[in-house]
Amino acid sequence: MMELPKTPSFRLDGRRALVTGASSGIGLGSAVALAEAGAHVVLAARGIEQLEKAANALGAAGHSVEVLVLDVGDLDSVAAAIEAASPFDIVVNSAGLARHGPADDTTPEDYDAAMAINLRGAYFLSTYSSKAMRAAGKKGSIIHISSQMGHVGGIDRAVYCATKHGLEGMTKSMAIEWGKQGIRINTLCPTFIRTPLTQSTFNDPERRTWIEGKIKLGRIGEIEDIMGAVVFLASDASAMVTGTALMIDGGWTAD
Repeated sequence: MMELPKTPSFRLDGRRALVTGASSGIGLGSAVALAEAGAHVVLAARGIEQLEKAANALGAAGHSVEVLVLDVGDLDSVAAAIEAASPFDIVVNSAGLARHGPADDTTPEDYDAAMAINLRGAYFLSTYSSKAMRAAGKKGSIIHISSQMGHVGGIDRAVYCATKHGLEGMTKSMAIEWGKQGIRINTLCPTFIRTPLTQSTFNDPERRTWIEGKIKLGRIGEIEDIMGAVVFLASDASAMVTGTALMIDGGWTAD
């Protein structure tokens, strides 16, 4: 009888996952998706109150979870947290900062604030996590929540695009360096996703018309649109995927 190939598992049982920016929005959705796939999830963000609410809800649903107060922009704290923790198999970086406005109006403070979280923080979270994985003899998956704006430009988004384009290049280079050690690193690139932070943009009729006109599927993204992709990149189902950007943009960048 013919031996059929077996679909690699999307399950994450027995694996430890760190999710930054996990108290709301895409980060929380990512944490829920990983927990539902069987991972023990460490929820990390700057505010303890929202973290505890998220952890309590996940725990009540029967998932294994803990919290970690962490500012991705504080590199000493990030290094200490990675060193103190048991090595992670999965790291999802959803922490991010936006300082939108015309390029001419950008201040050095705005530029530095966005770079500190979106690129500098992401860079060193990656290196610290990779070193810990390799020291423990683990293969692992590092996933950054990037953006479609890492591949195109956007209105009032020069600084944000600069951080995300940098994140895309960083990810490709790190994938080349770490591939032979079994460390995979990729980005997820969503379009505009409905979250509390983006609601003000959707409330602007002109901006909403522009967004909906660019998304070929004709609708705004939802948190649930991200969740399956996170599990895919974290799991053995994506074992041959590294250094790539998974677009979840409804066709925005297809032009």
